[in-house]
Amino acid sequence: MQFTKPAAVAAAGAVLALGLTACNNNSGSSSGGGGGDIKIGLSVSTLNNPYFVQLRQGAEAEAKKEGVKITTTDAQNDASQQVNQVQNFVSQNMKAIILNPVDSAAAAPAAKAADRAKIPVVAADRGVDGATVTQTVASDNVAGGKLAAQELGKALGGKGKVAVLQGTAGTSAANDRQKGFTEGIKAFPGIQVVAQQPADFDRTKGLDVMTNIVQAHSDITGVFAANDEMALGAIKALGAKAGKQIKVIGFDGTPDGLKAIQAGTLTADVAQQPVLLGQMAVQAAVKAAKGDKIDATVAVPVKVATKDNVAQFTNGS
Repeated sequence: MQFTKPAAVAAAGAVLALGLTACNNNSGSSSGGGGGDIKIGLSVSTLNNPYFVQLRQGAEAEAKKEGVKITTTDAQNDASQQVNQVQNFVSQNMKAIILNPVDSAAAAPAAKAADRAKIPVVAADRGVDGATVTQTVASDNVAGGKLAAQELGKALGGKGKVAVLQGTAGTSAANDRQKGFTEGIKAFPGIQVVAQQPADFDRTKGLDVMTNIVQAHSDITGVFAANDEMALGAIKALGAKAGKQIKVIGFDGTPDGLKAIQAGTLTADVAQQPVLLGQMAVQAAVKAAKGDKIDATVAVPVKVATKDNVAQFTNGS
């Protein structure tokens, strides 16, 4: 379920008012080898997205390597459920919490609850608005948005009409990618952005939104989708035009996105490194749990995948 920002914040506050509750029934756990006394909680915004599945895999693999225990929960894109999960982590005396927010503002009450319990919080992939966390580890989304604009500009020869499929409103990732793209596309005065609409990082919504945009703007020649799931939905909506008459740029570098590049339907993809991001989040959480000082922010580099270099991404390098 999606929330608008005010509704999400209100829902999050309501959950906090209920106090600590029993463990969420949708939770899953993974124990690290060797155990030790460090327990980490990981709340993922949704595991119905391949990108976040990879983030979880990286986190759980690193936890095993570090010899710590990690419990992973799926918030299912429900901000109030995520606050509940973090409250459960607090009641379970986790030594650190990794939070991948459903909504950057609605995650603030959860982060504050952990802070009151003296439990360090590492924000992963998306920042937390209105609360202090120990570290935010995320892709450089502004830089990625600029790269997407550059790739789309080059693919269109510097002219044309484009549409933008935006991510979930209220998330730092959506805001930063939009900011970067908006700044980057200014370098191409011959390109006009004729439509911008959220599709919530979702493939089905990407298909629906793209279908509506094409009906209203039949002359578009380019699309920037702020993640691969939306890009793949857009490609389905565009049919035979995808990658040919209409250039499509994605963002994530998921396996399906890279396959679309190989197929020629996705022109380029700003590839994140979700496995590495998950690993780095656990490394930060372990250090914080031990009382070590860590940087407030860490930016994970992004790279552009095209048909010319996609092999290096699919080969895992």
